[in-house]
Amino acid sequence: MLYCGQDILSAVFLQVSYMLKIENLTKIYDNGFKALDNISLEIPDGQFVAIIGLSGSGKSTLMRCINRLIEPTEGHIFWNGLDIAAANDEEMRQIRRQIGMVFQQFNLVKRSKVITNVLAGRLGYVNPIFSLINYFPKKEKESALASLERVGIRNQAYKRASELSGGQQQRVGIARALMQNPQLMLADEPVASLDPATSHSVMKYLELLNKEDGITVLCSLHFLSLARAYADRVIALKDGVVQFDGLPEDIDNQRFKEIYGEDAVEVQIS
Repeated sequence: MLYCGQDILSAVFLQVSYMLKIENLTKIYDNGFKALDNISLEIPDGQFVAIIGLSGSGKSTLMRCINRLIEPTEGHIFWNGLDIAAANDEEMRQIRRQIGMVFQQFNLVKRSKVITNVLAGRLGYVNPIFSLINYFPKKEKESALASLERVGIRNQAYKRASELSGGQQQRVGIARALMQNPQLMLADEPVASLDPATSHSVMKYLELLNKEDGITVLCSLHFLSLARAYADRVIALKDGVVQFDGLPEDIDNQRFKEIYGEDAVEVQIS
């Protein structure tokens, strides 16, 4: 059966499962660099998937194609049957309500209060006029405080974001994404700028959301050790191609060298 416009949205969001299906996805940048090369994947709802690989392997490009922060060159990205790659602006607005995003550099307004940054996660839901004057209903503020409670920093709500440590700022980013009530969480190298202990703290909150809320998590990482600690499944990219897709424990020394290079030495994070 074929659907159009609002019929597509109704068909998609009434379904129970939030399967993500990627077919023949390719991204070529304007300078000719092929960041993704004919990638096909299926991510069932509820999985915690780590996407690993060297810098430039295509991890961030894949994440940003999924929610159309960048435009794919070819291929399809289906979210419960709706092709994200072909969705119009209104359809994308609806889709992005379901997809939270956590960024490597936090993407916070540093001079604004923590709670204001978290409330930004509701911009797709509230009246746009309210957001322009920075007004949010009481129930939205209560939800923001509850989201901060879940990531352990409710007591930081009324500080400026710039006053927080890197790990705390990343938890603000997670709380902001939670305000969307997402079914899918994209975490684009969320611990790349953090120390090992703080990295584990952030990863544990992502794991908590996956296990307790059933949120599907796609998390790009440099370190296989973190993927082994938190992910149900590992997808490894190399030069824009899927090099491995399977269980974390199935990546032996030979596969590791295939992913990271013959001379690679894994940095273990304990």
